[in-house]
Amino acid sequence: MYKQLVESNDRAVERGISRQMLDPESRYYGGTIDPYTGVAWVNHTTGTPTDMCYWGAAISNPDSIYYRDEALLDRLLIATEYVLRFQHEDGSISPGWTNYHSPPDTAFVVVGYSQLYQLLQQQEWEPLQPVLTNMRLFLERTIPTMLTGGCHTPNHRWVLCAALGFLHQIFGLEEAVQRAEQWLAEGMDITPDGEWTERSNGIYSAVSDIMLIHAARLLNRPELLEPVRLNLRMMVYLVHPSGEIVTDYSGRQDLGSVHDLSPYYLPYAILARLDGDPLFAGMAAWAGDTLTDPGGCSVNTLIRLMLEPELQHPDEERDALPKQYEVMLNEHFVRGDYLGQMDSAGHHGRISHSRMHTDFGAPVARIRDGATSVTVMTEVPSFFALRHGEVRLLAVQLASYFNPGYVPMQHMTRLSEGYRLTGEQKKGYYGPVPANLLPESAASDISPWYLLPHQNRQLTHEQTFRVGAEVQPTENGWTMHLSGQEPEDIMMQLSFVFGSEGELTCEDAMETSEGHYLWKGGTLRYTCGEDWLEITGGELGHLAATVREAKLPDKCKVVLVNFMTPFDKTIHISLSPSMALSNES
Repeated sequence: MYKQLVESNDRAVERGISRQMLDPESRYYGGTIDPYTGVAWVNHTTGTPTDMCYWGAAISNPDSIYYRDEALLDRLLIATEYVLRFQHEDGSISPGWTNYHSPPDTAFVVVGYSQLYQLLQQQEWEPLQPVLTNMRLFLERTIPTMLTGGCHTPNHRWVLCAALGFLHQIFGLEEAVQRAEQWLAEGMDITPDGEWTERSNGIYSAVSDIMLIHAARLLNRPELLEPVRLNLRMMVYLVHPSGEIVTDYSGRQDLGSVHDLSPYYLPYAILARLDGDPLFAGMAAWAGDTLTDPGGCSVNTLIRLMLEPELQHPDEERDALPKQYEVMLNEHFVRGDYLGQMDSAGHHGRISHSRMHTDFGAPVARIRDGATSVTVMTEVPSFFALRHGEVRLLAVQLASYFNPGYVPMQHMTRLSEGYRLTGEQKKGYYGPVPANLLPESAASDISPWYLLPHQNRQLTHEQTFRVGAEVQPTENGWTMHLSGQEPEDIMMQLSFVFGSEGELTCEDAMETSEGHYLWKGGTLRYTCGEDWLEITGGELGHLAATVREAKLPDKCKVVLVNFMTPFDKTIHISLSPSMALSNES
């Protein structure tokens, strides 16, 4: 894997060279142009610091074709000059997508830049000195922002702590430790089963893991590794046989998109060595197989392997990874008790530039049977997803016109076989504001709606809508029993979302738009390669092609089942015969 990383890093060097702006008259001189925007940025993903990490790793590595390449060193130098020019006077950077003068995005860069700086420092090659001088100046300039800056999201706190740890290590800055302690005093946002607040298995869980590993070392806080261990043990059950991460219930932008295990390589590899844990070693090996490049600035795997050469030689002792399991995550987490304390927090359920993540700790069931992988979930639009060999049933979602949009399931309980999910929505109306509570503007010529004290209106005619779903395995697939009673005559829509790569056939269906079908009845069959599934239970109880506020995904094949309340429906899913297992272990 190390050799593969060196080769992929050399290819990344070439790509960066081809995108570097070399026109001295350009404002982006020295920066590498982001192919998606045509602009050079100072950020940790598509920005110039990421290319600098590729170049620095190559220059420092005797195994690279660019080892001590002076032409590449010249490019690295003008890149450091570009980064300094685009650093704001307050020491922060603006990543380009949003978050201007952003402390957390600056922290991501600090984490990556610091590791590159430390690697280049080790080289004892005099021509590197101007680069090191510029890099140290950039890091020094970030100190005021890192000591005073805030964040938006839960994981940002741990990124800031890691950045503060590196600044402490490089500059001997005790104030950095004190600032990190302020963030750490807020406590760890993780359930006993290992789930972080954002439920972002594809992106931010791995971010929290590696950043807390850095913080634990740099701040001498080994207890910070405990939540990382919890998350890494949980992730064993959150990967499909193909190596695709389960993102069906994420609270962030990886929701429903394809991600692999590569961001988890370093957390698994580092803790496998530290703990002598063969399960972590097995997961590190699987994650290593998915690494196609060293990664972005803040998580460059090759630089970390060069700073810790022992990681280049993984432990031979590895546990076989489970191919057969059924687990219910957060089954015993007392989520309701925590939610019941929200009123006493004083924020009244409102937060700026972020979200409350009240879905934290919602139950999720994961079932693996060889090449079949199933997720049953709550508090997201989809309540069921399935992989069967090459077949991808990305989501099964229930939408209604009661409170237009998807109906999330809020509770899950085990059955003797399978799971019961329930969801409840309420919607009512609001009476007039009592006369003695009206503002003066109500009696004037103009009475703006936004000046009325709406909180004082009396609730009237409140309606409650309850739905249930029993999801159970069968000998050759799954059944779903869906029910909902009152109010009557609510238009419902059940959507089956499939990957675009397969072939879909329906006995009795009509296409409403490209790739979207209203399914009247008969058998639906979805085939991909040698694998297939069949579903029965179609119905056309109304003609609405969509439900308002329930956006159907693009670039997918979607089959819609329309019905009305009250309903008592059974859906049968049959799977093709068992295939050979994947070789991830």
